[in-house]
Amino acid sequence: MFGPAEIFTFLFVMLGPLRLLGPWAQRTRGVDEKSARRIALWAFVVATFMAIAGGFVGRALLANWQVPTGALQMAGGIVFFLVALQQLLERYEPDLHATPPPLPSSPFAAACQLVFPMLLTPYGIAAVIALFASSPDAGRTATVIGLVTLVMFLDLVAMLLARRLLVGVTVIILQVVGAVLAVLQVALAIQFILLSMRNLGILRT
Repeated sequence: MFGPAEIFTFLFVMLGPLRLLGPWAQRTRGVDEKSARRIALWAFVVATFMAIAGGFVGRALLANWQVPTGALQMAGGIVFFLVALQQLLERYEPDLHATPPPLPSSPFAAACQLVFPMLLTPYGIAAVIALFASSPDAGRTATVIGLVTLVMFLDLVAMLLARRLLVGVTVIILQVVGAVLAVLQVALAIQFILLSMRNLGILRT
C-alpha cells in the first residue's frame, strides 16, 4: 500500500509534464498562441476525464475478467520498460522523425488528437487502474482521483508555458533532467515488474 507521496511520484513520472514539454511544443509549433491555450485547456479536461473514467472502467473489467492486480502491474511495467528504454536509446540516435501532420482547426479535435499518448500513456493508465483496484475504501479512491487531477493540472501548466520554457539554457537543463529521468524510468519499470511478481507469488521477497 503506497502513501500519497509515492503515488504522486509514480503518476508524475508516468503522466507528468517533464516528458510532455518538447513533444507538445513541437506539435503546436504552427498554432497561434490563443489557439494553443484553448487546445491545452481541452487537452487537460479530456485527459483528466479519460484517466479517471478509464481507471474505474479498468477496475470493473479486472473484477469481471478475474484478472489479478499483479498481472496488470506486470503488463504496465513491461510496457513502461519498453517505452522508457526506447526513449533512453533515442537520445543516442540521429533525429529521423518526419514532420507531423497539421492539427485540426477545432481546438477540441486537436486536443483529442494529442491526448493519446502524449498526455495519457498506456502504462500511466495501467497505473491508475491498479491504484483504483487496490484502493480499500472510498477515501483512498478519492485521494487517487485528487492526485491524478493534480498531475493533469501540472501538465496543463507545462502546456501553457512550453513555448516560454524551451529557450536558452532552459533547454539544456531540461535535456539533462530528461536524461536522468529516462534512466530512472527504466529502473522504476523493473521495480514494477518485480513488485507484480511478488504480488503474484512468483517471488518470495
